[in-house]
Amino acid sequence: MSKQFSSLGISAPILKALSELNIVEPTEIQQKTIPLLLAETHDVVGLAKTGTGKTAAFGLPLLQLIDTESPVVQAVILVPTRELGQQIFRNLEGFGKHLPNVSIASTCGGIPIKPQIERLTQPTHIVVATPGRLIDLIQRKAIDLKQTAYLVLDEADEMVSILKESLDEIVAELPKKHRTLLFSATLPGTIKQLIQNYLNKNVVQVSASMETVGNQGIDHEYIVVDPIEKLDVLMHFLNSREGERGIIFCKTKAAVNKLAKNLAINRFSSGALHGSLSQGIRDRIMEQFREGHINILVATDLAARGIDVKEISYVVNYHLPDTYENYVHRSGRTARAGAKGLSLTVLQEEEVVEIPEFEQELGIKFTKFQKPSVASLEENNTLLWAKQIFKTKPNHDISTELKTKVKTVFHHLTKDELIEKLLANYVLQNKVEVAEKPVKKFKK
Repeated sequence: MSKQFSSLGISAPILKALSELNIVEPTEIQQKTIPLLLAETHDVVGLAKTGTGKTAAFGLPLLQLIDTESPVVQAVILVPTRELGQQIFRNLEGFGKHLPNVSIASTCGGIPIKPQIERLTQPTHIVVATPGRLIDLIQRKAIDLKQTAYLVLDEADEMVSILKESLDEIVAELPKKHRTLLFSATLPGTIKQLIQNYLNKNVVQVSASMETVGNQGIDHEYIVVDPIEKLDVLMHFLNSREGERGIIFCKTKAAVNKLAKNLAINRFSSGALHGSLSQGIRDRIMEQFREGHINILVATDLAARGIDVKEISYVVNYHLPDTYENYVHRSGRTARAGAKGLSLTVLQEEEVVEIPEFEQELGIKFTKFQKPSVASLEENNTLLWAKQIFKTKPNHDISTELKTKVKTVFHHLTKDELIEKLLANYVLQNKVEVAEKPVKKFKK
């Protein structure tokens, strides 16, 4: 029989909140980390893939270790993005629902600093922050970390470059005796260096589910396409998963914008997410996605960090990720909380040689996704065209006189006859367009 949270030493008020959240059975990283944080005094490195419950692994013991009699900041949780910060803040609020005296604040970048400074004038025990914003608050003397006992570095592999520049300044504000808890999905050399430089030499390392990416619920598949058919193949896939929620990852902001525009033209329920968008727009898109008002998110790697939506049924790597770590984080957006999910990577022929390297490095197995036939792609494009017409709003600027003349042209046709003629016209137009496309000549 697997362990329950009570056997890990979690207190009654937190157990009650977990029960209300339908969180019953601790994950492997939680089973290994929670007793360690509650009973020991060592620094801890926790290695576990995305979606395995790292937030609760450090969040539950932190909530329990807070001394509510002392109104000072006792724990700082550093995160790479505001989206992840907001997610952790919400999780901690939920876990601590029956701990009314524990005060948690979110102080992440991308939004005005003044309300955060005002918030920190009130008693605060736990602060969730992005490194840049925390340093800003330190420099303004708006936050006092002189009695902070815990420093958590979450998704540390995504913060390496930021931490290199800012960690010295942050650590200088902490008391000499503090515990550092580092959590990461991967352990590249840069993270090992970070551990060596900033964590106690007696650091305890725990790892969970490292032999597979995220969990057993993800099907890793790839599809090989010619560049000219890449968009059509993607549209075919999305149409086949209509009503399901998914994320499409692109390498660059420009690629995200271009693809999001194509999805909008084809009337897919979608939104774009990348670092150049204002924080307000990013928050709105994320809220729409979280609430189910849009089904598809097109995003860059960093912008999508912190997306913890249980019903994401697929992830599409529209461009092959640059690193194995990014593949781990991308695919980990699906198959969360025990669900099943698909991670589909779209490749060109010359990229197929990289698949065995990803398999070997990550300990996973890819299967080939069957590419639709030319006829099937054409049929799908016709359906997308029909949806465009169906979802087009009437233009009230067109004069009544012109509308009447057009109706007169069609008035003797039945609905079926009109559809037949529209379809025939669409097919004819597309054949003409294909015939008129210039043939590229290549020099030998």
